[in-house]
Amino acid sequence: MDRIRIVGGNPLNGTIPISGAKNAALPLMIAGLLTDEKLVLENVPRLADVSQLQRILGNHGIDITVNGKRRGDDAYAGQTLEIDARVIVDTTAPYELVSKMRASFWVIAPLLARMGEAKVSLPGGCAIGTRPVDFHLDALRALGAEIEIDAGYVLARAPKGLKGARIVFPKVSVGATHTALMAASLADGETIIENAAREPEIVDVADCINAMGGRVEGQGTSTIRVVGVPRLKGARHSVLPDRIETGTYAMAVAMTGGDVLLSGARADLLESALDTLREAGAEITVSNEGLRVKRNGAGISPVTVTTEPFPGFPTDLQAQLMALTTRARGTSRITETIFENRFMHVQELARLGARIHLDGETATIEGVERLKGAPVMATDLRASVSLVIGALAAEGESMIHRVYHLDRGFERLEEKLSACGAEIERLAG
Repeated sequence: MDRIRIVGGNPLNGTIPISGAKNAALPLMIAGLLTDEKLVLENVPRLADVSQLQRILGNHGIDITVNGKRRGDDAYAGQTLEIDARVIVDTTAPYELVSKMRASFWVIAPLLARMGEAKVSLPGGCAIGTRPVDFHLDALRALGAEIEIDAGYVLARAPKGLKGARIVFPKVSVGATHTALMAASLADGETIIENAAREPEIVDVADCINAMGGRVEGQGTSTIRVVGVPRLKGARHSVLPDRIETGTYAMAVAMTGGDVLLSGARADLLESALDTLREAGAEITVSNEGLRVKRNGAGISPVTVTTEPFPGFPTDLQAQLMALTTRARGTSRITETIFENRFMHVQELARLGARIHLDGETATIEGVERLKGAPVMATDLRASVSLVIGALAAEGESMIHRVYHLDRGFERLEEKLSACGAEIERLAG
């Protein structure tokens, strides 16, 4: 397994290009199953999860053409995928594929809506919490699907097609909102989705469905209205920039000090996180090019934050913020309300010298003057990048093990950071 070696202490200065959002690219790729025409997705990030989903969709007989960089393109330009789901040869998503990535469970919605049946393995994925699929299945049942669970598989049938309905989620769920939205787009009649997730990635998928001839309105609010259409057509859509990658690099600059332009970033996608960063002492300015993040001279101030569904502070930036607050001048508190079991980075940050006390879903972080490099181990995608942020500001050398977690969600991380002055390298094996 690859490792990443970091020698801390260098401020970050320069430009970091922000890639397309993984959390939008994956459901957008799955939405390609809704039509028998070509869906062309631009600005798709080069990530392990994207490659894995290509394999999963290929298992259904979907033809995906990857168009790489053209001459003159920026070195970090996203890739373009042409998704051709004219012929779906198999409506089964097997355990050995779905177990590697939770998001692939979402294929159940377009397969059921278009083909009238789907057999999808119950998911695996990240080690954070249980994240059950009940809300997904309840939404599909509301639309008229017959559902049974047998031997670890969900068997879903709608031989006469899906029918529009009112779906009320007891708790906000991004994944279940994606499922309901895709299924309703081809259902007969009107569907109202209440307590829907408001995340920008939901808006991006809804906008893409509309470009395909769908009728979705209210995306970005907690009530989404979908009028089903008999069929969707092909379209071209560009994946929105990754707000989690944006926030991650912004926190890295706040941690090390320096001045970095996050090119292509959009402030409207992470206002809550940017407010928290300003409170912590970072200077953030918005321009046509993206976001500029600076911290020169001033120390890091403590913050108190609770993770919430969008537009609140995102759970996917909780670990990164915790790394930042380890060097704050005072006591910070972070409460995690979205996922249980999402503090696995705490003991690894402690190896760098952080002082963190856990009490249920709240972490209390006593800022220390300095962190010291150490060998640490990544446990999940966001936790692994929090260790990178800690190591960038630690004295001496840190070695981060199990970095395959990073490759799932961050494109060319070590290249982007080293271009801004970080001493960081990937070591094979």
